[in-house]
Amino acid sequence: MRIAQLAPLAESVPPRLYGGTERVIAWLVDELVELGHDVTLFASGDSRTKAKLYPVWPRALRLGRRGVDPNAACAMLVEAIAEHAAGFDLIHSHVDWLPLPVLSRADVPYLTTMHGRLDLPGLPDVIGAFPKAPFVSISDNQRRPLPEANWIATIQHGLPKGLFRPSYEPGSYLAFLGRLTVDKGPEDAMRIARAAGMPLRIAAKIPRAETAYFKKKLEPNIDGEKIELVGEVDEARKQPFLAGAAALLFPIDWPEPFGLVMIEAMACGTPVIAYRSGSVPEVVEDGVTGFIVENAAEAIEAVNDLRRLDRRAVRARFEERFVASRMAREYESRYRELIARVTPSRR
Repeated sequence: MRIAQLAPLAESVPPRLYGGTERVIAWLVDELVELGHDVTLFASGDSRTKAKLYPVWPRALRLGRRGVDPNAACAMLVEAIAEHAAGFDLIHSHVDWLPLPVLSRADVPYLTTMHGRLDLPGLPDVIGAFPKAPFVSISDNQRRPLPEANWIATIQHGLPKGLFRPSYEPGSYLAFLGRLTVDKGPEDAMRIARAAGMPLRIAAKIPRAETAYFKKKLEPNIDGEKIELVGEVDEARKQPFLAGAAALLFPIDWPEPFGLVMIEAMACGTPVIAYRSGSVPEVVEDGVTGFIVENAAEAIEAVNDLRRLDRRAVRARFEERFVASRMAREYESRYRELIARVTPSRR
């Protein structure tokens, strides 16, 4: 199949540092190429891929030239796919609603994977404007706010089997990996680690909009010993960071659509202690790959119960459920179904 993949332009594919969506796109594209498909990735020019790269914008917006209007870059993305749509058997968008006016009018099968939260005002109106647009969710929970959308599948993320080496040692600290925002739960992570008597290492980016929150609520508690901020980590540093942890703390307070860091930890053999929110019950198997808890008090108990979990079993369940080859095959099946629906003349 000739497949176009449309990526966001905020980060490169894969991202140099933080960026879950772009990382998943990179894994999916490379796996599709390995399956023998002719794939073109529409992304920033600093992306790296096994597919053909169509550089929509010279550099990812977050790390590129300051002052660039992101709408200008997005306009170039829409123009690029409008110009080249006829050259593909299928177009797969990862940029939410932006290309729908073009894709819905092109004579090419398409689908959109939604990567973000969907409980926001105005989204039912968009769904109403594009009732036939096919969507893929990354968890069943993600799609709950928009049941009327044309959902054709839930396809959970997967990452390359050999990307992370597992460690079967107990681990000497608790890990927190993600954005330092209120809804990600860094304050609860600090409380849990402190009460459990274990060091906490935080690998995270500080969004510009959250600088005041970090300065007021988090920084006073970071002493460099019991609670240590190691900053953003790239792929190479993420593996030892997660593999050396006794557990990943995931005390979220928002409807997390998937939570890529949970399966990254599992790939390292590291169990996950997570609040029951969003996709967590679909990803974590309570008592097998981690513990699902309701609050900080239960999380502290879970830290004390980590010895009950077998890190080899955590890694084994990752290999059974969350590898990139499985994800690519599931998308491949959806692609074939959508292409089969077009008229014989189009095929």
